[in-house]
Amino acid sequence: MEVLFTYHDSLLQQVKDSFFRYMMEKIKWNQRMLAIKGPRGSGKTTLMLQYIRYRLNKPREQVLYVTADHYWFYTHNLVETADEFYKNGGRYLFIDEVHKYPHWSRELKNIYDGFPELRIVFSSSSALDIYRGEADLSRRVITYELPGLSFREFLVLGGYGNFYSNSWEQLINDQHEITGTILKQIQPLPLFKKYLRYGYLPVFQEGPPEEVPIRLSQTISTVIETDLGYIQDYTSGTAFKVKKLLGVLAESVPFKPNIAALARKLDVSRESVYTWFTHLQNARLLNLLSAEGKGVALLQKPEKVYLENTNLAFALKATPDMGAIRETFLLNQLANLKMEVVLPTSGDFLTAGMHIEVGGKGKTAKQVKKQEAYIIAADDIEMGFGNKIPLWLFGFLY
Repeated sequence: MEVLFTYHDSLLQQVKDSFFRYMMEKIKWNQRMLAIKGPRGSGKTTLMLQYIRYRLNKPREQVLYVTADHYWFYTHNLVETADEFYKNGGRYLFIDEVHKYPHWSRELKNIYDGFPELRIVFSSSSALDIYRGEADLSRRVITYELPGLSFREFLVLGGYGNFYSNSWEQLINDQHEITGTILKQIQPLPLFKKYLRYGYLPVFQEGPPEEVPIRLSQTISTVIETDLGYIQDYTSGTAFKVKKLLGVLAESVPFKPNIAALARKLDVSRESVYTWFTHLQNARLLNLLSAEGKGVALLQKPEKVYLENTNLAFALKATPDMGAIRETFLLNQLANLKMEVVLPTSGDFLTAGMHIEVGGKGKTAKQVKKQEAYIIAADDIEMGFGNKIPLWLFGFLY
């Protein structure tokens, strides 16, 4: 197993402690088994390695990080690896990209049941349904979701300052105090435009900004061809049609889908289109919005379809519509907080009893003023007033 420890040591030396994702403090790391899901490139690997190096602080023989697609697993399985690790003093096993390992759930169950003193942390694609594998892990694993960066995290990672996150209630009730504190450190509007274009994933630090759309295009292909290939058994033909579907949606988001027309265009059944919508949402490439009063079901048409984040819009279309970008950003931040968001009869979004209208600095309350509780999320303003809140401030919710 020395080859695995050498790989572990090499990766550990590369991580720094200059920036930690907010989830570092949210995760209860003392669970016997926990899973970290998230979109490709959101920082799951870095999060685990930082925890090992800077928080866990255990002797080398007790801790091992592996990735499920390491060549070691061409000739060894997870259970025998865990067995040898455990017998030599191992107590903390971290497994990256577990969705790339065949029969992952069955072997994780065997490890959990067979080595009661071993703590297991594993990461996977957002698209993986951890509770529907071959083995029942629902009573054994706690799952956490790591989304892309908030605007606040982008600012901290980019070295623009240190900022605190705020709860939804704080943002609604104390916007002036929060905004005033932030404005003492930065001018948010030009930085917010950068974030919308390329700042959602930590990958923006790996090269010039103009390369981010290219990297994201490659990521989209990898998610569909590889991740969904592993998880949903996509063939090359299926992957091509799913990418075509995403391309069609990107041209006109927010998209009110005509399922029959999409099915004809792709030459597939309506059921396939419904299923692919769900796959793309689970893979964090889309956000699906249901109408107020309607539930969410697999074979139910969403009322509106959005790209999951604004960076995808710039990767898939040279000049995306700014109105769509604003709505995409706000829905993304609320969805990442696990807030239930629906399409109301008036306004753009309804969440936590609050109707939200999204627009530019001149946006009025005409659409929502008859509602008991409403706010306007306005772009291109530094400071809000009354029921109007700067759009960028919603990037400080996590």
